[in-house]
Amino acid sequence: MGNLIGLCFSAVFGIVPLMWLPSIPRLPIMAALFIATLCIALIRHQWARYAAFGLLCLCWALFNARETLMPFEQWTRKAVVVEAVVERSDGKQNHELKIVSLEGKRVFPPVGIRSLGSYLSDDLCAGQRFRMKVHLRPVHGQLNEGGFDSQRYALAQHQLLSARILDAKRISSVCSLRSYWLTAVEKTTQQLPYQGVILALAFGERAGVSDEQKNLLRQSGTAHLMAISGMHISLAAMVGWLIARLVQFAFPAHRIHFRMPLLASVFAAAIYTWLAGGNPPAARALIGVTIWLFLRLQGRYWSSWEVWLCCIAGILIYDPLTVLSDSFLLSVLAVASLIFWYQWMPLPRFIATAKGIFRYPLALLHLQIGIMVLLLPLQIFIFHGLSLSALLANLVAVPLISFAVVPLLLAGLVLTNIPWIGEYLWWGVDRLLALLFTTLAWLPDGWFEVAKRFQILSLSGWIAVFIYRLSLWRSAPFSMIALMLTLAVSTSREEEKDDAWQVNMLDVGHGLAIAIVRQGKVFLYDTGNAWPGGDAARQVIIPWLRWHNLSLEQVVISHEHLDHRGGLNSLLYEWPALKIRSPLRWAGHHPCFQGERWEWQGLQFTVQWPPPQPVMTGNNGSCVVMVSDGHFRILLTGDVEVEAELAMLKRRWGLLHADIVQVPHHGSRTSSGAPLLRAVKGSAALASTSRYNAWHLPSSKVIKHYQSQGYVWYDTAQSGQLTIDINSDKWQINGFRAQILPRWYHQWFGVSRDNG
Repeated sequence: MGNLIGLCFSAVFGIVPLMWLPSIPRLPIMAALFIATLCIALIRHQWARYAAFGLLCLCWALFNARETLMPFEQWTRKAVVVEAVVERSDGKQNHELKIVSLEGKRVFPPVGIRSLGSYLSDDLCAGQRFRMKVHLRPVHGQLNEGGFDSQRYALAQHQLLSARILDAKRISSVCSLRSYWLTAVEKTTQQLPYQGVILALAFGERAGVSDEQKNLLRQSGTAHLMAISGMHISLAAMVGWLIARLVQFAFPAHRIHFRMPLLASVFAAAIYTWLAGGNPPAARALIGVTIWLFLRLQGRYWSSWEVWLCCIAGILIYDPLTVLSDSFLLSVLAVASLIFWYQWMPLPRFIATAKGIFRYPLALLHLQIGIMVLLLPLQIFIFHGLSLSALLANLVAVPLISFAVVPLLLAGLVLTNIPWIGEYLWWGVDRLLALLFTTLAWLPDGWFEVAKRFQILSLSGWIAVFIYRLSLWRSAPFSMIALMLTLAVSTSREEEKDDAWQVNMLDVGHGLAIAIVRQGKVFLYDTGNAWPGGDAARQVIIPWLRWHNLSLEQVVISHEHLDHRGGLNSLLYEWPALKIRSPLRWAGHHPCFQGERWEWQGLQFTVQWPPPQPVMTGNNGSCVVMVSDGHFRILLTGDVEVEAELAMLKRRWGLLHADIVQVPHHGSRTSSGAPLLRAVKGSAALASTSRYNAWHLPSSKVIKHYQSQGYVWYDTAQSGQLTIDINSDKWQINGFRAQILPRWYHQWFGVSRDNG
């Protein structure tokens, strides 16, 4: 079976480049690559065949990516008529659907869409089919360094489009069997305090999990236990295997065969995957269990690493876009860490030979230490932090969920319609969950955010295991000391030139947040928007500051509108001593009126507008600030409109010249008058805008107006985070989408410009 392992290596190396490609090649290039693959396959050498199979898998991955992007180009230009099947719904206005036909033509495989804010029916359930007239929009996410990559996530989950439903007619009212099952469990558990968590564990429906519960799981590092994933599918497979073995006790000896429990385990895993709605983590786990079954039936010994590699290859061949999934990468590394840990750091002899009940907690502690240390690099890369209480929390949560909650929950799923028995089983699950959450609540708040510069240091666990097992601390002590010093030095901040600084327009959607950075300190102009349950500071600004290990010192609030001050309270919670300037005359705010000057980190700040009297509010009361280092100048304008622009220009024409201007009012026609643009005489204009906003900003006329005046136009909707690197009289603008992290899944999908 050496050929199989070689082919699996080839498949993985062929598909993994999909993570880093800046763009998907055009069809002629893909055709040429496929022809080259066929030519290499004709070479009668084993390595040539491995290379050909790897290139074939690369072609397959590129084809999948191109087919995934096809709806963006063909379906989003106008309203279309589709037939769609309901996958999930909150019963109100938010739904997940699968398009099975479009304009009368079958769509295979079905394409996932989301619809927010559209009412369909009072008795809506999964499995019902609708004929709809919809306006489809491609996925689009805010892009910031250190932020959540929603575009990559959407592609990995195959949820590529959002839909605005213009008209809908139900053509089938039949609910799916899963929907009937879900309804039965909901009815039985409706009085239980932890019903939301039960439904998340049983069906993957996480809408009922409260924000408080989600935060507690995140803080304790146990969130992975509450989503149906590889561990839960494996437990279901184990239960299926055990049931089959118990049944075999009633068989005569000549009827007992090892294949029956193996097949039963895959069947049980498949049922649980179906109950979970076929969500990608559960489907990947089912594929892994199926591959494991196939290998077991080959009648030879397979090492753990061989099974691990075959499962990865099989999953990636089935769905190449899985390589973009963070949960898949975590699962892959978690299994690799377990294998590596037990091979290189087996149970100490005093634990392995211990007797009594203490052996099992110690063995679990040994396991949790290994997982925590070896998963640290990827955890910091994905979540930008770690839970300091995760070790203790998982020592309680893992055995409780694995050996009590999940088996009882599976029994409840089977027996839920049997009077009394089903109710008592679900009550038992609820009480076990209550015990778990009570225990987690006793633990201290353990979440610790980690800066980007500690990523290399997080590899210390892996390095320490190698050093210990290879006895390098004895044979090469000075080299090991040098290595550790190098890791420690890598965490220190890079020295910046005295005249170097940065201006970052963060991608906060509809709102404004500009971070001026120098020597590890930050001056923030506006704090983005706020909405029920969150704000731009909590979602974007604070994670960005933490990831770059930056200290926020001062904030300017340009005016009182929510999209400019929405994140202020969250910032004050993190930095209570924050110095705030604004024209609002609020308690604790320093003035920001025309004529005010101050210096920060060697930069000069001059307020150009508004005057102290008369009192001005709204957009025209925006605090307009010129920032300069003596060579480079940027004008920050808030939402100032034409009337105030003209008033600001009186007797101050020569004071407003700048290299770059922040476009006032997100590119609205009510701002950016010709006199202001001529007075600034800048080279570039930066606008903070969101795609699909209700006001259709920025105005195409405003963009053309700037370009006709010699400005290069940039906006966050098109470019994501915009970063200006300034070094004396030299400066450069880079956008996240095209320069900072160019990836094919970060592209602007759909029509060239769509802001409404």
